[in-house]
Amino acid sequence: MTLEILTSDSLSPLRHGFFTRHGGASSGVFEGLNCGTGSSDQADIVAINRKRVAQAMGVDTGRLISMRQVHSASVHTLTGVPAAPPEADGLVTDLPGHALTVLTADCQPVLFADHDARVIGAAHAGWKGAMNGVLEATLDAMEALGAERGNTVAVIGPTISQRAYEVGWDFYDDFIAEDPDNQRFFSGGGAQKPHFDLPAYGLHRLRSAGIGHASWTRHCTYSDEARFYSYRRSVHRGEADYGRLIAAIRLSPV
Repeated sequence: MTLEILTSDSLSPLRHGFFTRHGGASSGVFEGLNCGTGSSDQADIVAINRKRVAQAMGVDTGRLISMRQVHSASVHTLTGVPAAPPEADGLVTDLPGHALTVLTADCQPVLFADHDARVIGAAHAGWKGAMNGVLEATLDAMEALGAERGNTVAVIGPTISQRAYEVGWDFYDDFIAEDPDNQRFFSGGGAQKPHFDLPAYGLHRLRSAGIGHASWTRHCTYSDEARFYSYRRSVHRGEADYGRLIAAIRLSPV
């Protein structure tokens, strides 16, 4: 099976993509293109999957740059190939030939670009990272490299949709305590637990930060098992582990 790569007109002509699970070598609960080195999948199989992604991105595997994601607002500015994946949830660079990547399985993968300044970024934005400011921090780090947020575009890739994202009332209370207007990102009430709209919240944070354009691909990871991994779906099924999707973006040489 060939790779399936979702792209966005607003990020083109930059080489980029939100990879689905199609076209990978993994099997079992990881069936497909599992790129999670932190999963319990066979390391050599994950390496094969990552090599396929690197080839699709037109880079050596050593220039497929990953992070050790910790649901933070930390952003790493790439100045060369790091000795080890940085502990961060955002990557930015103005270096051509390096593919910035983010791994997800329900959280938001967000790819950024200022085409004129030739600065790119990638962020891992679950609810915690988004609330803590990882999206704004990524824009700040891009600006430090010469980008202008008013010229910057961001695309949120496949993530869990509101229909599938039931949360507890303590979760709801934390968001309302941050900003009472956050109530608009929840549905349900009374005896029914609230459902959180993660991509709408991500778009709100980006637009409030003054980004030039932000959009979501409108793909739900939970609802489309054939194409996407989902942490929440794996928990509901009592599975021992789950695969990780990869998203990537790179600058071409001038």
